[in-house]
Amino acid sequence: QVQLVESGGGLVQAGGSLKLSCAVSGDIFDVNTMAWYRQAPGKQRELVAGIRRGGSTNYADSVRGRFTISRDNAKNMVYLQMNSLKPDDTAVYFCNAAIMTRLSSDHRDYWGKGTLVTVSS
Repeated sequence: QVQLVESGGGLVQAGGSLKLSCAVSGDIFDVNTMAWYRQAPGKQRELVAGIRRGGSTNYADSVRGRFTISRDNAKNMVYLQMNSLKPDDTAVYFCNAAIMTRLSSDHRDYWGKGTLVTVSS
């Protein structure tokens, strides 16, 4: 019923930039917080950045000042602009959103399948 589809991942050299996009679709009534997480090989999934419906944001210390999260509420899209990329940013990046469907009474977390970002040194 609800799908989150990420795009924009790929291979980039250190110091380069990428922009990730996530499209949310389905029988949606409301989308609250949207976020990007990442999981590097052998590590736990971690929060990269989050953005609330009103636009307030939060970032992991490791990406603050280099990454920017944004959203388009009309299109149910969330973006992650990643600049000054480092090899340590290599990971699968997942889109996450708290969504209320037309059949539910509260928000629950939905996840995309992820997009791979590889930063070469």
